[in-house]
Amino acid sequence: MQTLYEEDFKESAGLEVNLPDVLKRNIGEFSDSIDDKDFVNDLVDGVTKNQKKIDAMITPVAPEWPIEQIAKVDKIILRIGIYELMIKQDVPPKVAINEAVELAKAFGGENSSKFVNGVLGTIYRDSDFYEPETDKAKDQEKTKGAN
Repeated sequence: MQTLYEEDFKESAGLEVNLPDVLKRNIGEFSDSIDDKDFVNDLVDGVTKNQKKIDAMITPVAPEWPIEQIAKVDKIILRIGIYELMIKQDVPPKVAINEAVELAKAFGGENSSKFVNGVLGTIYRDSDFYEPETDKAKDQEKTKGAN
C-alpha cells in the first residue's frame, strides 16, 4: 500500500517515480512485517498494470466521487481491493473486501471503511461471479457453527 500510495502522490504532483526502486526501498524498510515478498510484488505489479481498468470499475459505482477527488489512501485501498476481488481472484470475495475495509479503518479517514465497503460490495454484487445463494448459505453455516 505504501508503494502504491507514494507512486500516486508523486505522479499527481508531477514528479517522476521509479516504481521498482520505491518498491525495493519499501520492502527493505518494512521487511520485518512482510511475510510474502512475492505477494507484495505481485500486488504492486498487478494494480499498476491494471490501474486504468480498475479505475474504470470505480467510476460507475461512485459517480459523486471522481477518481481524482477520492482521498489518496481510499483510492489505493480500492485499487488493491478491486485487483484482488475482480482480477486476481485468488482469495474469497468477502475476504478481499474485509481486508480492504480493515486497511481503510487503519489508514483512512472517519468514513473510509464505509466508502470502501460500499464500493467493493457494489462492484462484487454487479460482477459475473457473484453468487448470492452461495454467500447466503456460507453465512448461515457460520451462524449455525457459532451457536
